[in-house]
Amino acid sequence: MVRGRRPLPAPASGGTACTPSQTGGTVSPPQATPLADAPAEPAGDGTRATICTELGDIVIELFTESSPVAAENFINLAEAGFYDGVVFHRVIPDFVIQGGDPEGTGGGGPGYGIQDEPIVGEYERGILAMARPAQPDGSLIPDSQGSQFFIILADLRQRLPKEGGYSIFGRVVEGMEVVDAIAGADTSGPPSDRPLDPVVMTAVTVQRP
Repeated sequence: MVRGRRPLPAPASGGTACTPSQTGGTVSPPQATPLADAPAEPAGDGTRATICTELGDIVIELFTESSPVAAENFINLAEAGFYDGVVFHRVIPDFVIQGGDPEGTGGGGPGYGIQDEPIVGEYERGILAMARPAQPDGSLIPDSQGSQFFIILADLRQRLPKEGGYSIFGRVVEGMEVVDAIAGADTSGPPSDRPLDPVVMTAVTVQRP
């Protein structure tokens, strides 16, 4: 269903978090491997990322210790400047906003897939998870996650699969109102759900503890 954009929050003031520190780096698969014994709950080492947009900033806690493969992949791509200038190309109200495709169509990626890993956590509002393509029978293609990710807008624990599903690698800790503003965009409706005026990630930067 096509929806009108919600009132926009005031953009966050500029700062070092929105100034890319590294650009043009090599884009390659992460060196991390799936955990043999994953923790019971999402965990990180304090590393955060900031997604900067014209509507404001979204600050993410990265689950580097419970989802090391997906978290390292996101960090590497961000520090290489891969996400800078990329749009949120898919918006489904009360479901997700999705970005990370350099083509802006939903079909692009970094040119590789990362290893699947145990999924730690629940598909709840504010969670970031990796997007991935499905096979004709609806099952998800193994080791197919690349650069695309989504931010969850509602409780989706009963709607998204945990087994062979989407790696949970972060949580929004500041700026959920910005996510909601992006989710309020006018869209083309199904099946592409493309915003008519897509919001751009002007920079995605990483802040280490």
